[in-house]
Amino acid sequence: MHEIPPNRAMPWWQTVVGNPASSRGVDSLRAMTDVSGLNVLGATVRHAIEHVEVFPAPDGITTVTFSNDELNSMCPVTEQPDLSRVVIAYTPDEWCVESKSLKLYLWGFRNRAIFAEALAVEIAAEVMRTASPHEVTVTVTQAPRGGIEVETVSHLTR
Repeated sequence: MHEIPPNRAMPWWQTVVGNPASSRGVDSLRAMTDVSGLNVLGATVRHAIEHVEVFPAPDGITTVTFSNDELNSMCPVTEQPDLSRVVIAYTPDEWCVESKSLKLYLWGFRNRAIFAEALAVEIAAEVMRTASPHEVTVTVTQAPRGGIEVETVSHLTR
């Protein structure tokens, strides 16, 4: 059995893949592959969903960033389609957002009349409510219509 000298710190990767001298790493690895609470991943889903799904955050993860160039919504005044880019960055605590569920959640905005500012706030609130990260920042950049590009940012912390 491999022993770690007391004056030498354990490399970060051993906390993920396992320290041969302890079972903590194995438990952490099991937690990273626990998909028992996920319903959308691996399933055929042909509709939007109301909430994102989460899985246990692995040790050592500090930031997760998602980006999507095809976020569709509708202008609440004219009901014309709005195309936006969304960037979601968060600092996980115990949970990470599962990406397929996020895609299906964002799909739900395609027929919704909502201002870009409210869109950023609603997405940030969903991530905060379901994953309970330390902080989340959502940036929505609406494609120009009438020559004006709109960028909105919602930053939430616990």
